[in-house]
Amino acid sequence: MTLKMKRKLALLFVIIVLILIGIFGWLIYIIRVSGEQYTRKVLSQQDTNSILLPYKRGDIYDRNGTLLATSEKVYNLILDPAVLWENHSDDPKKDCVEPTLQALTTYFDLERSELDKDMEERKNSHYVVKLQKLTKDQVKEFEEAMKEPGSRIEGVWLEEAYIRRYPYDNLACNVIGYTVSGNVGQYGIEQEYSEVLNGEDGRSYNYLNEDLEQEKTVRAAVDGDNIMSTIDVTLQGIVEKAIADFQAKYANAVREGDGSYTTAAIMMDPNNGEVLAMASNRNYNLNCPYDVVANGLFTEEEAENLGEEERLDALNELWRNFCISDTYEPGSTAKPITVAAALETGAVHDGDTFLCDGRQNIAGRDVWCSNKYGHKVITLEGSLMFSCNDALMQIASKLGEENFSKYQNMFNFGLRTNIDLPGEARTDSLIYYTKENAPSENLVMRVTDLATNSFGQNYNVTMIQMASAFSACINGGYYYKPHVVKKIMDSSGGTVQNVSPILLRTPISSKTSGLIRKYLYNTMYGPEDGNGNHATGRAARIAGYAMGGKTGTAEMIPRDKTNYLVSFIGFAPAEHPEVVLYVVVDRPNAEKQSTSSFAQEIWKNIMKEALPYLNIYPTEEIPSDMQEEVAAEQASQEETEEPEEEEEDPVQEGSLVDPQTGETVQLPDPETIDPEDDSVLGDTPVNDNLVDVEPPNATEEVEDENPTE
Repeated sequence: MTLKMKRKLALLFVIIVLILIGIFGWLIYIIRVSGEQYTRKVLSQQDTNSILLPYKRGDIYDRNGTLLATSEKVYNLILDPAVLWENHSDDPKKDCVEPTLQALTTYFDLERSELDKDMEERKNSHYVVKLQKLTKDQVKEFEEAMKEPGSRIEGVWLEEAYIRRYPYDNLACNVIGYTVSGNVGQYGIEQEYSEVLNGEDGRSYNYLNEDLEQEKTVRAAVDGDNIMSTIDVTLQGIVEKAIADFQAKYANAVREGDGSYTTAAIMMDPNNGEVLAMASNRNYNLNCPYDVVANGLFTEEEAENLGEEERLDALNELWRNFCISDTYEPGSTAKPITVAAALETGAVHDGDTFLCDGRQNIAGRDVWCSNKYGHKVITLEGSLMFSCNDALMQIASKLGEENFSKYQNMFNFGLRTNIDLPGEARTDSLIYYTKENAPSENLVMRVTDLATNSFGQNYNVTMIQMASAFSACINGGYYYKPHVVKKIMDSSGGTVQNVSPILLRTPISSKTSGLIRKYLYNTMYGPEDGNGNHATGRAARIAGYAMGGKTGTAEMIPRDKTNYLVSFIGFAPAEHPEVVLYVVVDRPNAEKQSTSSFAQEIWKNIMKEALPYLNIYPTEEIPSDMQEEVAAEQASQEETEEPEEEEEDPVQEGSLVDPQTGETVQLPDPETIDPEDDSVLGDTPVNDNLVDVEPPNATEEVEDENPTE
């Protein structure tokens, strides 16, 4: 062999070695980078009976560990005709087909004819779903039969699956949300935290090893994390019951339908932004969110003729969370924000006085006060106590457009709160600019904007915005980001993440906040002043408690003195607030909508039950004008707790038994009644300082000055 030939062979050898090294290196690279992917492909190709092992979606709890949403294990009955035919024998003692089909008809509601059809038409199939979502009790006897010695049940298995369950049905539906197929969250926490709640499916593989023997490998499922919400089931129930009672009480009063178009409430801890309860009269069953009949939208007859688009429109409106997704003009509940901003900038001071003559002329137009005859001379505190629009316009004028806009944004009006729930509405109508840097003249705050915005008209908010801003006003001046999740836990209960309160800013000082608390306390408990003005929040008082709050009555567009949104926002205790409650009633079902007493009624009913539950107890003497109310409540409670059995007296002719009191009432003789005498009606007129005479160019809200209890 020549030297030249040896060199060629050596070169060829080197090339082959280099190629082999390259291939070997490439294989190592593939194993390291994509080994997992190719392992799955190989296993799937060798798979003779691959079974999905589903993960369990994480649970949702209330703040005390009460289960609000969970995933319940169910079973799908799977028939494998191919395996059954492999185990078919003409010998009845060895055959598996007949015993298996008999067992299926015995333990489950299956027709033998359907099973025979599957066996004939789908002979080569390994996966025929016969039944779905079976409970453990429904499959227990069948599983025991499969495990019995000598059992010839083959070609059937129970595939595990999960379905979402909500133990409390409707409770906190707007906060929790629901899921659809594939563990996809819809609305609420279910949607916002869907990735946290979801896990990773596992799989069981049967494959042939190198000795051609069948072996199994299991890739275990990874369950999703659990979520502890800030919601309190007890408080949520109290809020929802109060709303439902109101809707029923005023149903069909002056128009057909519930007590209002919408009634909603938010309860928060003002010291950390945690939402304790959030509800409206728009609620639905989380276990059947698409059922328009079960959720009270339509009757069965109406549902039969319902178009798909109409059905979805109705459902979308039902699923909508009013507390974060709907906007409205807040009315006088926004006045504490204006006063706080003016105090903080030094535009006004505690003790300043203002003359209210019932109106302010703004750019040639009269803007009227809630008391159109004027509150006369009142203090800064009185501007909130008596809900004086005139004084608020004067205060805002001292504050100025630029500072007003600045502080509105510091209290997060015009911005989203970014609460951890989907669907929060935009309210950017308060993003104003100075004349120098405004991109458009329409974005410059005008003097009329300043005047009407000062008392909560001509701009929109959401309930969560208002509740969060108000909390910052009374908690010492700290604006916290509102949130509904308190903690994230793994499937074993270990803490993955504590959701700490997020302090976004401090719009006002603790001194200013203290003054606002004092003013709002007197808005509920303050005495009548020398001009005969009464505190507007008296109807919400609860005997023995020191609280503070503010009424709101916003006249709705087109400002025709017809439709109103009324509200009340308050806190307790007065000095060191632990809870804030905001109630909104959109167009009460009443002849006269323009009274915040509707909202105060709901607020009072909620707080009566919530405060003792929160370990907030009475500390004050009962006001003299509330002693009769307290005595009546105590008497009613004693009567309920200790009913006395009494013999029924015979009913005399011309008398009736009152079904409410059980008393026998003697009816008056019709011949003795003067038809011209109004006094027999016995109604006491309501003294609310509202004037029926419409002043010229009246455009602003009518605040209920003296609501009756």
